[in-house]
Amino acid sequence: MLAKQKAMESGDLSEEELAKKKAAAAAKAKAAALAKQKAMEAVDLSEEELAKKKAAAAAKAKAAALAKVKSADGGEEKEEKPSLNQPYLDKYVKVIEEHLGKDVLENAYINRLSKDVPTLVAKKDTYYKVAEFLKYNEQLSFDYLSELHGTDFQTHMEVYVHLYSYKNRQSVALKVKIDRDNPVIDSLVPLWPGANWPECEAYDLLGIRFEGHPQLIRIFLGENWVGYPLRKDYEPYDMEG
Repeated sequence: MLAKQKAMESGDLSEEELAKKKAAAAAKAKAAALAKQKAMEAVDLSEEELAKKKAAAAAKAKAAALAKVKSADGGEEKEEKPSLNQPYLDKYVKVIEEHLGKDVLENAYINRLSKDVPTLVAKKDTYYKVAEFLKYNEQLSFDYLSELHGTDFQTHMEVYVHLYSYKNRQSVALKVKIDRDNPVIDSLVPLWPGANWPECEAYDLLGIRFEGHPQLIRIFLGENWVGYPLRKDYEPYDMEG
């Protein structure tokens, strides 16, 4: 009966409709066969081969994304542009080395993470001399200290100073690394009185001692406080323990 019914239905169809049905059935059969073949190939692949295929696909996708970015940028890869403050840094280093020698600085760089500020790293024994030169040299004239703080890096400590020249409208950062077990460095209060409270704060919270400071005291925690809270290994002292 079913065969007879199909024959009757096919007799009612035009040749064009029959051709369409046949084409659709053939396409469906081809897709099913292809899916079956892929499934069998996947079973036959080793884990290593599968990993290679995945890596190749990922690389292809990455290359396509990069090509898209290049296309958006006019076909060129972006390179990091030199900082606009690089000439200032070059100037500071040149003037310092001409007057104080080439061995007073440990490093000099543009700090990309801090508004591209030109940064000088002085040696511990030249820190005060470099700071004094930055203030009084006529070409530099860094007459204002806007910031001073200390940081515990576990392997060592650092003192960071930010200076500004109103005459030249330029900024510079001065850093120095000091021993963590004996954190002692010269005070900058004789040069910039504004270093007074920031140095007391660094002493209070990190235990950094500033030689030559007029009155180095704990300004937050009090002289009876045990330890320095901003040290990485700080543990609160329990008086009842």
